[in-house]
Amino acid sequence: MRYPFVVTNIGNMYGPNFTFLGIPACDLDRPETYADADVVILGAPIDSGTSHRSGAKFGPQAIRGGDYLPHDGERPHLALRVDALKELNVRDAGDLLMPGGDLVASLEVLAEATEKLSREGKIPVVLGGDHSIASADVMGIARHRGMGKISMIHFDAHADTGDTQFGALVGHGTPMRRLIESGAVRGDRFLQVGLRGYWPEPETLDWMRDQDMRSYEMTEIGERGMKTVMDESFARLTDGCDGVFLSVDIDVVDPGMAPGTGTPEPGGMTSRELLEAVRRICFELPIVGMDIVEVSPPYDSADITAILANRVVLEALSAIAKRKKGESYSPARNLLDR
Repeated sequence: MRYPFVVTNIGNMYGPNFTFLGIPACDLDRPETYADADVVILGAPIDSGTSHRSGAKFGPQAIRGGDYLPHDGERPHLALRVDALKELNVRDAGDLLMPGGDLVASLEVLAEATEKLSREGKIPVVLGGDHSIASADVMGIARHRGMGKISMIHFDAHADTGDTQFGALVGHGTPMRRLIESGAVRGDRFLQVGLRGYWPEPETLDWMRDQDMRSYEMTEIGERGMKTVMDESFARLTDGCDGVFLSVDIDVVDPGMAPGTGTPEPGGMTSRELLEAVRRICFELPIVGMDIVEVSPPYDSADITAILANRVVLEALSAIAKRKKGESYSPARNLLDR
């Protein structure tokens, strides 16, 4: 269903209209503007799904601008020896119009956008926004590729598998349950990394177990190591699925390194661990879409959370570019010998 207020070519909803690090802009209503694109970045500036501190609607703007270098549309990656913004065709479609007064309708706008991009052979990279957007951006791709045909790896402090949130079915605490219940993603091909803290309660954990989900809590990661966790995850994610969706909630990182988020939980990953994991995922797996969510600039300090989220996107794009070139990569080799 197409909602009457849908306008895609609005630039950025909050603040000046500029693209991610100066890459070319495109218009989702004009396919010729992104016909040659490999990746299309789009903003989903909504935070009416939050349960605590809002502000994530300003996340897309902060992520686009989170850099100390010129916004010149180029970023050569030191370790991978690729420049994703040059070697991939990356376009920025600006923000989708997502009025906070109608979360359900706004999420359908996003689902329509990612379905459209997926059908046209593009990888959508969605800048959130709160994590409620995952129920929509993944659904859009599943409508094209087939329900249950894409797997998902989800970095987060929280499981986001609640049945309801303050009586509502949609919110940033429920999207993963909605995706599994709808059949968009199979529970046994849904992996979570970085969980910790004091939620969910036993009933929700029982539901997750019944879906055969796999959730790596931070203590397990600390005990077994991230490499082991990734090795196990990759084997499961590529079993019987055609592609992988990567969803990164910035609160997976310890709030000492990423304070600008609405529900901070101490004891998380380091920024280096997250970047290295994203690099490996996007280099080794067939990524069909990703989102980066829950960056809340009002609670940031010296823009460090926005800069990290910016680098998560760049890390993903660089690894996708390296994979596309068909080149090998070994982090153990001398940088100057690569």
